[in-house]
Amino acid sequence: MKQLIETIVKPLVDYPGDVRVTKGEQDYRVIYKLSVNPEDMGKVIGKKGRVAKAIRTIVYSAAGSHHGKKVYLDIMD
Repeated sequence: MKQLIETIVKPLVDYPGDVRVTKGEQDYRVIYKLSVNPEDMGKVIGKKGRVAKAIRTIVYSAAGSHHGKKVYLDIMD
């Protein structure tokens, strides 16, 4: 899943080397935290959050049932 997020985000940004995805697990959920260069934040979020919503939709669909855990994607500022 980490690689999927990086594959989606890196072509969108000017600084692909600054893209970082970390994974955290809790009882009933898996949280992926995405951080990018501050200059690329607008490109990842998009107008009215459309790009971020599209990325989340793809990630949630690809995750399916992640061993009974819900998958979340947080975009860190």
